[in-house]
Amino acid sequence: MTSRLRSLAGVAGAAARTHGLGRYAPPVPRARWSTERAHRWADETGWLLGCNFSPSTAGNQLELWQAATFDPTTIDRELGWAADIGMNGIRLFLHDLAYEVEPSGFLDRVDEVLAISAGHGISVVPVLFDGIWDPDPRPGPQREPRPGIHNSTWLQGPGAAVVADRSRWPSLRPYVDAVLARFGTDPRVVAWDLFNEPDSPNPAYARRDPAHKQALVGELLEVVWDWAEAADPAQPLTVGVFLFPRRRAEAASPVARTAIERSDIISFHSYADEAGLVATIDDLQRHGRPLLCTEWMGRPTSPVALASVLHDRGVGAFVWGLVDGRTQTRYPWTSWFRRTPADRPWFHELLHADGRPYDQGEVALLRELSPRI
Repeated sequence: MTSRLRSLAGVAGAAARTHGLGRYAPPVPRARWSTERAHRWADETGWLLGCNFSPSTAGNQLELWQAATFDPTTIDRELGWAADIGMNGIRLFLHDLAYEVEPSGFLDRVDEVLAISAGHGISVVPVLFDGIWDPDPRPGPQREPRPGIHNSTWLQGPGAAVVADRSRWPSLRPYVDAVLARFGTDPRVVAWDLFNEPDSPNPAYARRDPAHKQALVGELLEVVWDWAEAADPAQPLTVGVFLFPRRRAEAASPVARTAIERSDIISFHSYADEAGLVATIDDLQRHGRPLLCTEWMGRPTSPVALASVLHDRGVGAFVWGLVDGRTQTRYPWTSWFRRTPADRPWFHELLHADGRPYDQGEVALLRELSPRI
């Protein structure tokens, strides 16, 4: 058992840039972790095997965190299934509006999920912001998923109206500060992912994203990073590279360059085949920092079998999805534009709603590779 799992078991159940923002007291950022410190973290943590987790009863982040739909019973059951598969980590999406509407209740619910996770020997990578899918998030009851459509209710955060208006960016800082103040030394949190796919082209909602989104969100990411560094959490900070990461990832976009230059540990997404995954790892390893693949596994191109590659290269591995449910990510991205044949293999997800594996061979492989079994 790794030192990270032992720590989780011990706490189980326990509760300078302006960027057009106008004049404000600039945060004092901590230094980026040295490569030596980053590798000490990796040695202490061990190999991470996990999933991007949303309970099957939540179609988006607000359904996960709002009091009316928060479902700890399902979360506990499904994280038990994750542990049984051999997982020791999850990537968990938060949302700024859930904090804005009910700050203390939101933070308490995050604490509860961390306690449930720790009870199963699972550490957490929280994600503060998200740049893909619906750009108009609104609190309250969420719409029903569209049948057969991948992530049909998933939300960006912050929404397009905030991203487009620099004067509103400082309103996000209380959320960042509160989350990092509450959990920035919490051993149940293994790392912080500050922003998921910030400059995603977001094809399903492209016409509703703000004009010049990539430039705006590139600036916003720098600001968010300053806030996070000023909070100085004990865990490493990262943002995943996701556009064309196979070769010289930092040249893909300003966001990718920021991610490479500022991340304490380097994370990335890959839905490529084995050759593409290996090329990405080879390129990113030249930076000399531990690697996490925070999204992969989109059948058939990126199968579960690639867990062996990630394991052998010492790259943390977080599949997209665990249990088939309201996110409907068993359907492919293309389901937004054309009907998915009924007999098409699942895209994401490992388990049916009752916990049965979609493919027994996939689960057997993950158990074989698992650091906890």
